Amino acid sequence: MRAVVTGAAGFVGSHLCTYLLEHGNEVVGIDAMTDFYDVAHKEANLAALAAWDSFTFHRVDLLDAPLPQLLDGAELVFHLAGQPGVRPSWGREFAVYVRRNVLATQCLLEALREVPVRKVVYSSSSSVYGDAESYPTVETVRPRPVSPYGVTKLAAEHLCELYRTNFGIPTTSLRLFTVYGPGQRPDMAFSRLIEAALRGNPFPLFGDGNQTRDFTFVGDVVTALCAAAVSAWTGVANIGGGSRTSMAEVISIVGLLVGRPVDTVRLPAQAGDVRDTAADVALARQAFGYAPATPLAEGLAHMVKAQIALMAQR
Repeated sequence: MRAVVTGAAGFVGSHLCTYLLEHGNEVVGIDAMTDFYDVAHKEANLAALAAWDSFTFHRVDLLDAPLPQLLDGAELVFHLAGQPGVRPSWGREFAVYVRRNVLATQCLLEALREVPVRKVVYSSSSSVYGDAESYPTVETVRPRPVSPYGVTKLAAEHLCELYRTNFGIPTTSLRLFTVYGPGQRPDMAFSRLIEAALRGNPFPLFGDGNQTRDFTFVGDVVTALCAAAVSAWTGVANIGGGSRTSMAEVISIVGLLVGRPVDTVRLPAQAGDVRDTAADVALARQAFGYAPATPLAEGLAHMVKAQIALMAQR
């Protein structure tokens, strides 16, 4: 198939592109290469993808891109582009989040009114739930985001549903729960934790360490994105890893993997950080056969191995 991936140079986007290419698909990657974190990480991802003749890349902003031309002939569209990060989404930065998460999504959906495709899969976030009413959380629980980032991800979800019900665009929104794995963004907790552990540096821990997350390995997320794309099902579904674990437990596992305990520096919990997350994935399992396959300790081992290899190259 011919697939368009927005946010192709990012963490999940580059893993998805690799998977699609390895399975014989033609991939059109789109990425604005924003500087939320060091662009060198994205450039390294693109360098690996460029080895494929079936991969083409366009460095453009979705709000300015010639979308009808880029979407022409595509069967699948994976919309992963957006401004990440809960903690930086307050204050003046909120305008950036609205532009990159809400307006860019609306622009893409408008273009898709004129370019029929088999499926559009939007990468949403568990942040839409905020401090959920119940755990594990089902999709029918009322979303109550506690960060501006979560607000913009939920708004983009609503846009997908609006364009699906009003214009027949076949959209699926997947609420991803704390994605981790090799190549994770350098600002994210696991990347910082493993880097600190390998170097013997203290790890800044926000909160008391008892907060829990449903950690989801990037390979399982890619499998879910692709399964949802080729299914007939549309709507909103959770994608979790089945590994609801506290940060204190994660720190202990990483210590075992690197062969020494990890020192921590306790810092206050940050505004917008939820206390717990846990996904009920029954809907995704029923709709397109999703089942997480990577235990947390195994996924962390993959991250440690990849980080050791990266440090050796520096």
